[in-house]
This record gives sequence, structure tokens and C-alpha cells, in this order.
Amino acid sequence: MCTALTYQTKDFYFGRNFDLEFSYKETVTIMPRNFLLPFRETGDLPNHYAMIGMAYVVENYPLYYDAVNEKGLGMAGLNFPGNAVYKPREEGRDNIAPFEFIPWVLGQCATLAEVRKLLEKINLADICFSRELPLSPLHWLIAGKDGAIVAEATDNGLKIYDNPVGVLTNNPPFDTQMLFLSHYRGLTSQPPQNQFCGDLKMESYSRGMGAMGLPGDPSSASRFARAAFTKMNSVSGESESESISQFFHILDSVIQQKGCVHLGEGRYQFTIYSACCNGDKGIYYYKTYENSQITAVDMNHENLEGSNLTLYPLIESQQINYQN
Repeated sequence: MCTALTYQTKDFYFGRNFDLEFSYKETVTIMPRNFLLPFRETGDLPNHYAMIGMAYVVENYPLYYDAVNEKGLGMAGLNFPGNAVYKPREEGRDNIAPFEFIPWVLGQCATLAEVRKLLEKINLADICFSRELPLSPLHWLIAGKDGAIVAEATDNGLKIYDNPVGVLTNNPPFDTQMLFLSHYRGLTSQPPQNQFCGDLKMESYSRGMGAMGLPGDPSSASRFARAAFTKMNSVSGESESESISQFFHILDSVIQQKGCVHLGEGRYQFTIYSACCNGDKGIYYYKTYENSQITAVDMNHENLEGSNLTLYPLIESQQINYQN
């Protein structure tokens, strides 16, 4: 269960909360332009756009959870159980395994228009990475400065939705999530007006009462509404510091704490990491559950003309700045 979102100030930002009950020891992973990118059913890409993101690297292959390429296009996969359906291989189409989807798109596309064109021939095929790593049921947020879309492979085929709020969580499907937002159309960041009864004097006894009714539970539908409300009403300066700080504050509105989502047998889902990438500058910022200090990795400090992955293990222990 996760939350992904976009944010625009002077630059474009893309990121997510990654919520799960355990970590795969993922790393911030930079793929340079000349890394040989193999695909199971289509030709390899020896040359492509460079990208940076969070990945579990297995046998020198980056299984990206989320990434942003050098053109500022971002993509994140989020859990979509019970709805994601991958099809058998289909003749005449681009048969792409779900674990290949992020590098396949980000390696070739600079804009959403190019993404839409590329997706016209795709078949998200039922191909596992390995016996030990079966397919995950996912849907994807894809976004850049020119907007955001959602890609969902369901029993009815691949659906592409425009995403005007730039937010994605998990179930139900995206079109239903957007329909559910209408439940909250009366919410406002302004002091509320008395609509109860014109003849009855009713005083506001607190600030923030315009948002009363905004859900606070960790379910995916509630996180979608809360993240959308927080993001769409968000105000910040345009500096890098103000922008990334605000982005993380939006993500913080839907983080999950250990103990609140019990999965049984002593297992709890929690926010393993939160990430924000400046798509214009190629800087990937993150913090982890145990380390609330923001850490940055700049893809442009690496050799993007190289052919080898660069991996940065997460700094997970708490970093405390003592002032005395």
C-alpha cells in the first residue's frame, strides 16, 4: 500500500511513500544511458535515457519501484491487488513484463505524449522475473511537467486515465477513486460558512473546521482523498528547500506508523521510505522510517554516459543534529 504524487513550483517534483511490512534492502539506483537494458520479449535497449530511482537490484537488473529520467518524466508502481490482470503473450504487440515497465517507458519517453504513443502497442504480459520473485499486482502513476496519467492493466485490458490531481494510492481503480472524491466536494481550507440553518447562530470553535469530514484512516481510498486535498490546497515558495519540504509534508499527511496497520502474525505495514525527486535537476531526496533527515542523491554527479549501475544504500539510522 503506497501513495504517489506530483508537485509543481518552479520545478517539477515526483515522489511517493512506500508502505510495506518489510524491506528488500532497496537502494537509490542510477541507470546511465549506456547500461544494457534487456527485455524478455522485445529487443534490448543498449542506449536510452538515464534515470534515477528506488530499486531492488537483482542479478544486476534494477527492479524499480519508482524512478525519474533525465528528461523529468517520473513513474511509480503501486500495489493494486485483486484488480491487476496481466495477459498472456500476444503476437504483434510489445509484450512487456510488469517489472520491465518502468525502465521501458522511462528509457524511451521524454513527454506524456510520447508515453501515450508507446502504450498503444503494449501488452503487459504475465512474465515473472524469477520463480523466487513472482509478479506483483500493480498500477502506475506516470507524470511530467505536461501532466499525469494512470495506467491500469485489468481484466478489461489496459486503461489509461488522465489524472488531474496528480495523486495515486491503491484500490479501488482510479476512476472510482476520482468518483469518491465527490464525497468531499464541500470541504474547504477556508473557514466554513453556516449552511446548517440560516436562523441558527453557529460559531466556529476552531481553525481548520472547513476540512471536517476529511478521512484520517490509512485505507487507500482515505489516503487518496487526504493526499489530494492536501496537495491541491498546498502553498509553498519556489525555492528548492521550500518545495521539497512541502512535498514531504504532503507525504507526511498519509504516512503509516508501525502498529496501526496489523497484517496478522506480528506483521505491521508501515512507511519504509518517502521520496521526492526534482525532475528538472535529477536530484532524488528520501527519508526512511528510522531516519527522518532528508538525504539527497544527484544523478548528474555520476557519469551518465557510463554502462554500469550506481547504487546508494539507504541511510536508515536516525541522524540527529545536536545544537549544544
